[in-house]
Amino acid sequence: MSGTLSRPPSGAAAMRDALAVKIHCPIAPATLAALLAGDAAALGADPSAAALMNLLRAGTPLGDFGLYHGVVEIAPGWEHFTPAPGANPTLGTADTVSLSPTVILTTYASADADIDSALTALMAAHPWEVPVIEVQHTRLLVRG
Repeated sequence: MSGTLSRPPSGAAAMRDALAVKIHCPIAPATLAALLAGDAAALGADPSAAALMNLLRAGTPLGDFGLYHGVVEIAPGWEHFTPAPGANPTLGTADTVSLSPTVILTTYASADADIDSALTALMAAHPWEVPVIEVQHTRLLVRG
C-alpha cells in the first residue's frame, strides 16, 4: 500500500501504535501575537489555552512518552468559519465569516490507553459551541 509502513525504516528500532489527539483552541489576538514574537509563556496566560494545557499536563495518558510527560506540540495560526443562523458562537455572528486566532495542540497516547475521561474533560473545558478535537490512529517511531 502506498503511504503505509509495514515495518520501520532502516535504522529505526520499532514502531508503536498510538492515538494522536489534535485540539483546535481559540486564543486571544494578543496571545497569538506574543507566540509569533517568540513568547511561548503567553499561552499560559490565555484562559482558553491554559485550561486545555492544564488538562494535558494533569497526568492523563495523553502526552505520556514514558520518560517524558505532558508532551504537546503547539502550532499557532487562524481558524476560518461561518456560524450558521442557529449557532450561538463564542466568536463571530451568524452568516458572517469569522477568523479566529487559534493554536492547534497535538498530543499522543498509547493506542491501548483509556483516554475517554481525558477527552470528556477536554470537551468540557473547550470554549467553542462545537469543539474541534480530532482523534486518529497513528504509528510513532521509537528507539529500542
